[in-house]
Amino acid sequence: MNERIKLLAEQAERLAEDELAHLERVHNRLYSFTEGREIYSQKFAELIVRECIDKITTYNLIPGHSAKWEDIYDIHARLLDDLGEELKEHFGVEE
Repeated sequence: MNERIKLLAEQAERLAEDELAHLERVHNRLYSFTEGREIYSQKFAELIVRECIDKITTYNLIPGHSAKWEDIYDIHARLLDDLGEELKEHFGVEE
């Protein structure tokens, strides 16, 4: 498995454990293994989507672009930002 995926899986596990503990305190009940796995799966998917958005929005479209490319570069950068926002909305990932 890719090292970055392993790190995201571990991070998702910690986030899911924290949320599960919080939910158990708030609702004063124990959650099932299946409910815990659902929370983990959601956290893992959100982390992957966030990683994709980060890659998209920080991608260097035109390395070393000249001044004449400035407008094109800015347009592409705005489009990628918009795409990142659309991906967040599509997958329901909150800030």
